[in-house]
Amino acid sequence: MHDGSFAPPATARFNRKRDAIVAAATEILNHRGVRGMTLALVAERVGLITTSVTYYFKKKDELAAACFMSGIARLMALVHEARRELTVSDRVRRLLELYIALRAEIAAGEAPAISVFSDIRALSPEHLRPTGAAYAELFRSVRRLFAAPGGEPLGRGEATARAQILLEQIHWLETWLPRYDAHDYARVCDRMHEILAGGLAVQGAVWSPAPIAIGPPAASASGADAFLVAATRLINQRGYHGASVELISASLNVTKGSFYHHHNAKDDVVTACFERSFEAVRRAQLAALALPGEAWLKLTSAAAALVEFQFSSAGPLLRTSALSALPESIRDQMIEQSGRLSDRFAAMISDGVSERSLRPVDPFIAAQMLTASLNAAADLPILLRGVSPRLAVDFYARPFFTGLTSG
Repeated sequence: MHDGSFAPPATARFNRKRDAIVAAATEILNHRGVRGMTLALVAERVGLITTSVTYYFKKKDELAAACFMSGIARLMALVHEARRELTVSDRVRRLLELYIALRAEIAAGEAPAISVFSDIRALSPEHLRPTGAAYAELFRSVRRLFAAPGGEPLGRGEATARAQILLEQIHWLETWLPRYDAHDYARVCDRMHEILAGGLAVQGAVWSPAPIAIGPPAASASGADAFLVAATRLINQRGYHGASVELISASLNVTKGSFYHHHNAKDDVVTACFERSFEAVRRAQLAALALPGEAWLKLTSAAAALVEFQFSSAGPLLRTSALSALPESIRDQMIEQSGRLSDRFAAMISDGVSERSLRPVDPFIAAQMLTASLNAAADLPILLRGVSPRLAVDFYARPFFTGLTSG
């Protein structure tokens, strides 16, 4: 007689197959985005026919939403466990430990892939509303990790900025953690925590970035830059597929024909948006390197300038979330360009460690973390509504360099 302590066999089989479909779909989703994940591809991966998949998920967006919701639930469980720690530093460390341990299990084939959320905005409104609400709750849970026990609480803006930085480190690990052998994951975790807890600043360092004028991009002279600014903003807000040619054109009050006068296809647009963003980062780096003084001043000045750029009329930078929707050949090229810019940050950090104006940290890991943080600053005008660009720098860039877990 069934006592309710376990699901009936038919339900258990249904759930196992459903979980297998979600796991297969997640792997495809992470590499192809929402639009590139088809029910036929998923069916082939799990050894079913397409109509069999529709028995579990009627529409593709329903399956994609299930992938995102599964990932959110798994991350939420890690955040809840991390919240058991008493100090902010220990909570951050615990979350990193748990997530990197999960990545090790995934790499070993011992756990199903977890979704990255880069293309979540490409969901249809019907599915985006509940999924977006679940992600917002995840964000709030991460923000609560920064509630200092028995101490003066951070302001909402400060805690929001730090939660954004921490979550972006978790998301960006998908890109660079596979460069390491799984046996080195524990060391990576230690190095990341050192940076998040202690920042890059040596004792006595003064936070006073020099003003840097990044300047207008080369494309502005041709008139095409307005299209790229509009496209970048829409892609950041709605995802690659949600930012249609019609919406980009309408935001500029021009026709689709005028749009195609500047760009042959939408992939060309997103590539141009990435290249424009890379150019802005490059200009900030080179201007910073030309400053007199130590690497501490140069690195903080570049970071401050790029955070301010996100609030400017020329901003924001294109979020790396658009990468997953690109064809692989283009995506690989964009990742390579991003890697070169990150390597320049690594060289600047290495110089600072050598001259002792920066703490002795792992330059490669620190550069990846800085790159992720600066890119994620594109969301700050929404997350920190009404905050001035200069105050956003203090809320966001400064704690990365002085330590996220400090007051």
